[in-house]
Amino acid sequence: MVKIELKTTLERFRQFIILNTCRSFIPPGYLRDPSIFPERDLSQGLIYVEAVSKINLEKIRDIRFVKVAEVLGVIYRSKSGNTDLKWRQIKGVIGKVVGEASPNSIVNLIESGVLPKSSIKKMLEQFTQESIGGGNMNERVLNNKSSSDSFKES
Repeated sequence: MVKIELKTTLERFRQFIILNTCRSFIPPGYLRDPSIFPERDLSQGLIYVEAVSKINLEKIRDIRFVKVAEVLGVIYRSKSGNTDLKWRQIKGVIGKVVGEASPNSIVNLIESGVLPKSSIKKMLEQFTQESIGGGNMNERVLNNKSSSDSFKES
């Protein structure tokens, strides 16, 4: 697993969750509405949105769709348990994602725009340097602290 620590928008994290869980069956109107999130019970791999207000819309398969306002945080845990990520609000719709991600989740983090390509390039450079130098490649931390894709906290 790869450790993740980076800033991103709420919408990008929402798109990541949708890609990982319900992209094939989410109603098109829900997909386009940034205030509608998927949720799931712990037994199926937890998805939970902490918000000031939340209204249940409908359940499709194991996903419950909710309409939310003023999201404070989102917890995503995959069914396998190999991905465990939390988005916490910093300011407005900008937040910090922290946790661990599986290779499949890394692909979806890139696809949704959560993980900037510059971070992947940096990680690949680290892999190359460590494989040449014989360093420890067991733990990776992806962050965007020095990335040009970082968000300003203004």
